[in-house]
Amino acid sequence: MKRLLLFVMMCASISLVFAQKKGDKVSKVITSEIKWWGHKVVKTKASSHYGSLKLKSGKFNFDKTVLVDGEFVIDMRSLVVADVSGDDQVKLTNELKGTNFFEVKKFPTAKFHLKKIIPLANSEYNSTIVGDITIKNIRKTISFPANAHITQFTVEIESSKFSLNRKDFKIVYQNSLKDYFIKDEMDIQFKLSTQKVDNERPL
Repeated sequence: MKRLLLFVMMCASISLVFAQKKGDKVSKVITSEIKWWGHKVVKTKASSHYGSLKLKSGKFNFDKTVLVDGEFVIDMRSLVVADVSGDDQVKLTNELKGTNFFEVKKFPTAKFHLKKIIPLANSEYNSTIVGDITIKNIRKTISFPANAHITQFTVEIESSKFSLNRKDFKIVYQNSLKDYFIKDEMDIQFKLSTQKVDNERPL
């Protein structure tokens, strides 16, 4: 009985050590830029809108010098339309924040959990990013090309322009006729960089 108890305690100690070591360093995002594009069915410059969003928080978790994952929170209330101005800008921004689209009062943040960075060879981009994005509490796994550079605990990522299907996140115009003229795909592009954080997480 004593030997069994000792064995159980040893297993518990080993598990605790691994749990403590996983993600023992954090590198926080210090600069970021997020751009978005929306289009009507005919995808032309004249029938498109674009703007920006702000990152509320972002970090990469490391185990020793190995990247484990990344966690990012996007402030949906920061959504801005950049291609129009004055009353048109205010009207379209409020419409995108409203119940027909992102419902920012109910869903003030979106999240992205970076799970993998897969190297690419002989490509315009050196990596494929894989992760889970959550918009309006709906989570989808996505992947997209990017240029990623990791040096010890410093991370720089610049994504390609990639598409999300708005209907996957229940972003649907309540007026079915108006919704018909809005393209399902919305485009996103971002870049970010971090600074090294030397201290380990408290155990």
